Amino acid sequence: MNKTTYLGELEHMILLAVLRLRDDAYGKSIRDELETQIGRKVTRAAAYITLERLATKGYLTTRMGDPTAGRAGKPKRYYELTEAGEYALRESGQALRRLWAGHDAFLEET
Repeated sequence: MNKTTYLGELEHMILLAVLRLRDDAYGKSIRDELETQIGRKVTRAAAYITLERLATKGYLTTRMGDPTAGRAGKPKRYYELTEAGEYALRESGQALRRLWAGHDAFLEET
């Protein structure tokens, strides 16, 4: 694994949320997904800083949606995984699985 593919915990979770949400991945839906799936509340600032960092790394692309009345005419910014983002997410997931290998009993203890 190349050092540039290492992901921080929040980066990893946000990329997984974008993957899960597909065409509906925008700031609030990503934050809501993290709260629903893992019970983690992510501040708006933390989410957008992380999304911007992932886009800068080339792991996400963005596109603007249509303006909506509920947002005072502002469009939503949607996020999509790039090929590099998919690669980084796979590499990170594989590294975590290798580290967890053999610790199934520990994972089940809760």
